[in-house]
Amino acid sequence: MKPYLAQIQSTVKLMLRDRSVLFFNYMFPMIFFFVFAEVFQAGSNPGAMSQVVATVLILGVLANGFFGAGMRTVTDRETNVLRRFKVAPISAAPIIVASMVSGLVAFLPTVVLFLVLSKIVYHSPLPPNLLSLFLFVAIGLVTFRAMGMIIAAVANSAQEANIIIQILYLPMLFLSGATFPASIMPDWVQNVAHFLPATYLFEGLKGIMVGGESVLAHWQSAACLLLAMAVALFIGVKLFRWEKEEKIAGAAKLWILAVLAPFVIMGVYQAKTQQDVLKARVIDRQAMRKRSRLFTNVRVFVGNGSIIQDGAVLVRDGKIAQVFNNTPADTKSFNATIEESAGKTLMPGFIDMHVHLGAPGGVYKDQSKYATDAGQRRLAAYLYSGVTAVRSTGDFLDSVLRYRQAIASDHYDGAEVFACGPLFTAEGGHPEELLKNFPSNMRDAAKKQFLRQPKTAAEADTQVDALKKDGVDCIKSVLEAGNSEWGLMNRFDTGLYKAVVSEATKDGLPTATHTGSLADMEVAIDAGTSSIEHGAMMEEVGAEVFEKMKSRNIAYDPTLSVYEGLAAFRSGGAKLLDNSLLQTVGPADLLADTRAYLKAEKSAKTFDSYQPLLARLNQNLLRAYKAGVLLITGSDAGNMMVVHGPTVQHEMELWVKAGIPAADVLQAATYNAAKVLRADKRIGLIQPGYDATFVLLDGDPVQDIGNTEHISAVFFRGAHIDRTDLFDQFKD
Repeated sequence: MKPYLAQIQSTVKLMLRDRSVLFFNYMFPMIFFFVFAEVFQAGSNPGAMSQVVATVLILGVLANGFFGAGMRTVTDRETNVLRRFKVAPISAAPIIVASMVSGLVAFLPTVVLFLVLSKIVYHSPLPPNLLSLFLFVAIGLVTFRAMGMIIAAVANSAQEANIIIQILYLPMLFLSGATFPASIMPDWVQNVAHFLPATYLFEGLKGIMVGGESVLAHWQSAACLLLAMAVALFIGVKLFRWEKEEKIAGAAKLWILAVLAPFVIMGVYQAKTQQDVLKARVIDRQAMRKRSRLFTNVRVFVGNGSIIQDGAVLVRDGKIAQVFNNTPADTKSFNATIEESAGKTLMPGFIDMHVHLGAPGGVYKDQSKYATDAGQRRLAAYLYSGVTAVRSTGDFLDSVLRYRQAIASDHYDGAEVFACGPLFTAEGGHPEELLKNFPSNMRDAAKKQFLRQPKTAAEADTQVDALKKDGVDCIKSVLEAGNSEWGLMNRFDTGLYKAVVSEATKDGLPTATHTGSLADMEVAIDAGTSSIEHGAMMEEVGAEVFEKMKSRNIAYDPTLSVYEGLAAFRSGGAKLLDNSLLQTVGPADLLADTRAYLKAEKSAKTFDSYQPLLARLNQNLLRAYKAGVLLITGSDAGNMMVVHGPTVQHEMELWVKAGIPAADVLQAATYNAAKVLRADKRIGLIQPGYDATFVLLDGDPVQDIGNTEHISAVFFRGAHIDRTDLFDQFKD
């Protein structure tokens, strides 16, 4: 032990006297620190600051290991410094260990320096897991210094060492994500990067700095680095050379590959699982969310009926931090990116309260396309359109929960999902008829995912409780016997229906009820459902019914879009597909195939023949509004001619045409919807403490509801959504 301690003490003393060591460990990285900090506007983005610190640390670790240990050892050998140690005598192990320890002593204060600078100069908060940060940096540093000693052992000259270093250093620097975000690179480049040790070091540092993770979350990376360090240390001792006259065979250079072996194994594993590629994208999204922004001179539609004509909104760390009635005179003091928004309207993201993600909303020529799992793309289409949340009111359970989890965990960008799960209905009731389109061998599995058909109240209770355990956000039931226009079906037993609503209420779950008649509505009101979907299609609903709904705080979701869509489909009209925003987000093959189908089919009725039906639905909505019923916007997207995307905007346009004031319509699509979702403490309003999930519109939607389709920008939990890249997430 004495030789080790003596050598460490001697090496550290020499290092502290070496000005070049101090320059390259402190002054040189500091230049990059300030350059990167200014380029990435780190003062307004703690996430970017964390990225800058991680980047500079990677630069320092690589340089410290390859140049500080590797090249320095080669230089000492060529200038006969090592020959003096050989006659001491002393073995190679103390020299290598002393080099690793001195590297730690020199570099760890750099970590403190950068954290202090980011805090004082750029007002960036310290990472929550400082111990994990220092531990992971230390692991990386000793690993790369050990690798540097391998380079020193196999290189016969300084020139040769420099070539080897550059072959390793440059790919690690540029492919690890340290200089360019990995998420912007092609997938194959990201896969190649996972064969390089620097990638695991950078991803670990970024996860700790940005994601607030501990070193345990990156135990695989830490284990690989430590294994590589142990192998490099062993080989470095075995191949250590004291004098420049000692030569080594060319085949010995292959020992470098032995050190990289753990990362080759990890690279193959990551290429198959894509775990770290996906995780890197998650961390990048989290970093984007941390940017501070101040929207100035903007019209603010708060969501609860109030409007600020010329205000400002400050966003920090994914949340709305402050809302101002007037733009502050001193905007620089906020350390935020200034978003000049004169002439624009900032309002909560739209919410569609009635969608079916498993259905396309049109017709495909190729039947196999119906079986394609397109839910993720449909959620991206919603987000592109400024619809930041949707309530799934009837989808396959496993699929919709998977979508919800993927969005919540930042695995991809799309609208937030609230899942009702399977539908409670009667045997032979709506929508069981849809399963007839499935192959017979898939029907039973589809029924299990899509429907719940209890035969007793006890069974209903058990099924509701099971869905609660599965994690659904709401429970939906179907109360409808159909009619001569759309077809007849079995109606859910009212006793079983009431048992479902009662048990869901006990479990703390909101309920949605599909109704088709006035009688259905009255049963749903008496049962105490949270919302009525559709209402009565063939009947006028009296004011007294809506007054009863208001007194019981039951929301009304008229879904005018689906009736208009079905009328258009049955009459062969394709006009609903002409919407510009829909053509941008809707699948081109779906829109083309649907147009072709409508053109080929001979319709028995004209669209005008459905006007009495649509007018009756409009009148029912107007009566509900006048009675003060809580109104929410749902489109029933997935049904014919209601293609996923700007669904809420079209629903709102129909409401305005029916006579509902635009301001109230907008509130129904934001705050009211959030209340029914029981998410009104974090979305649906532009207020401090709420998620920074909102849209920036060109123009005033209160004056012209059509401006809801003129989207300037979409922000989701504080992250500015790059709408042009949304659909690239799903390309092979």
